[in-house]
Parts: sequence; C-alpha cells; structure tokens
Amino acid sequence: MAAVVVKRKETKPKPEINLVQLIERFGSEDKCREYLKGLRWPTAIECPRCAGKVISTIAKRNQYDCDSCRYQFSVTAGSIFHDSHLPLWKWFLTIYMMTESRKGVSANQVKRTLGVSYKTAWYLCHRIRAAMSEVSEPTLRGRIEVDETWIGGEVKGKGRGYKGNKTIVIGVIERGGKIRLQVIKGRDRKSLYAFVKKHVAPDAEVIYTDDWAAYDGLADHDTRHETVNHSIQEYVRGDAHTNSIENVWSLLKRAVAGPYHKISAKHLNAYLDEMEWRFNNRDNAWLFRDTIKKLIQSEKLEYKHLISA
Repeated sequence: MAAVVVKRKETKPKPEINLVQLIERFGSEDKCREYLKGLRWPTAIECPRCAGKVISTIAKRNQYDCDSCRYQFSVTAGSIFHDSHLPLWKWFLTIYMMTESRKGVSANQVKRTLGVSYKTAWYLCHRIRAAMSEVSEPTLRGRIEVDETWIGGEVKGKGRGYKGNKTIVIGVIERGGKIRLQVIKGRDRKSLYAFVKKHVAPDAEVIYTDDWAAYDGLADHDTRHETVNHSIQEYVRGDAHTNSIENVWSLLKRAVAGPYHKISAKHLNAYLDEMEWRFNNRDNAWLFRDTIKKLIQSEKLEYKHLISA
C-alpha cells in the first residue's frame, strides 16, 4: 500500500513582540534607551567619533563621555532619533504600527494615537520611511515577474482612461521572494530596461511580463522571456503569468484608497520604500527590532528637505 504524504501547512514565525508586550517593555524613556544601547553596542559602548571603548557615563544627562577624545554623546547620536523632541516610546509605537499594519498607517492615525500635531506625525512617519529604504540590496534571480501600474485618482469630467494626473510605478518580484518598486517617468523601452537591469541578475532563469512591446528583447543566452497577452484576456499560460506582482499592485492601491487616502507624486517613492521593506520582511519575526536597527544606522532627515520642491 502506497504511503500517503501529508503536506504540513507552513506557518509564519511568531512575531517578536505584540502591542501589549510593547507597552510593558517600552513604557518609559529609560527602557527605550536601554534597548537602543543593546542594539547599537551589543558588547561594549563605543565612541562614534574615535571608536574608543573607555567610556564614562553622565547619568544625569543620559550621555556618555569618551576618555580618549572627550567627545560627549548619547545612544541616539548620529541616528535618525538624534535631536528629536518626541519621546522614544512614541517612536517605538509608531514603528510598531507601521511594520505590523499590512497596508501601512496614515499620519492622521499616528496623530490621533500619539496625541501630536499632524505635522509632527507626518514628519515622524517620513523619517521612519527614509530608514526603511533598502540600498545596496542584491539583485533578484530565479523566476522573475515585471509589470507597471498607474497610481492616481480619477479627475472629475475625465474618463477612466485619463492619465494626466497619474504616476507610473514599476515593480519586479522574484517568485516566493522579494520585490523592488520605483516611480518611473514613462513606459518606454529605455526606462523599463534600465529598471530591469538594475534589479534583476543577468543569469535570472526567466522573466515574465505582459505583452507590452517595450519589453521585447529582454531574453538573452541564459534568461528566457515569456509573456501573457492581457489584450486577449490571457492571464495564465502554464507558468507564465504576472499574478504575483499584480497582487502587490492590489495591496498598494488598497493602501492608497484606505489608510493613506491619497499620496503625492513627490513622496510616492518613500511610500514604495516602506511597502518594499514590509513586504520583503513579511516572514521576519524580528521586523520590529530590525527596523529600529535601520533607524539607528540612518542619518537624520531634515524637515526642510522633505518639503523642498
């Protein structure tokens, strides 16, 4: 009698922390600072200026003094947290909200939750998004899907096909793996090829796209290019489809219509960075911790830079 193989349903790892634990663990400024200290200096406190390890503590000011160069610094020095007048526990709560919400959280929601002004909440969210930006990430390989979409609402008096107020976003996904998202100026061959070349490894197994002519010629000696013809209602042909990246578009558009309501074209890349970070860490049980690590390593984002033209 043949053996019956029962496939076990894959379960996601249990998150490192939930909301109740967050409040219990980080309910005071001292607890937050102690947590940051452990993440920044897991073995011993180190001077950010000279890397000296003989450090004195200035307890009354929550600072440290380097015995070698006499530089005084805090656990937030040189990070996005530096010079922030917002209590660290409010930072931690906002980070938790942004990483745990599948579609993100609006600045208005942060404003209501923290009891701060809209300007403070908006600036706080953008500083966290800036840290979420993934740079120097490895290119994607294996089976790849590429597609573009239009982001922008309807204009009164214009048909549904009107694109004058819309922004083009292109995305690439490695099946079962990570995504890369970016605003592009047009759907021309030069723009599409540049994005694919930047984010897809030269030896990728196959690239799946729709039948848009600008994608023609993506194949080479070790990478196949297969298409599905959406214009004739063909969405799947064997393994050829773009359903994975289209699911990402669905998630993005639900976020725009839901939590955010609207997103300016100027800041759209920042929201894409946030979604990319959250999606690529969807199976990471330590996402909260790893996001805070990114903030420690990121430089302060000036408000004037955010609002400049």
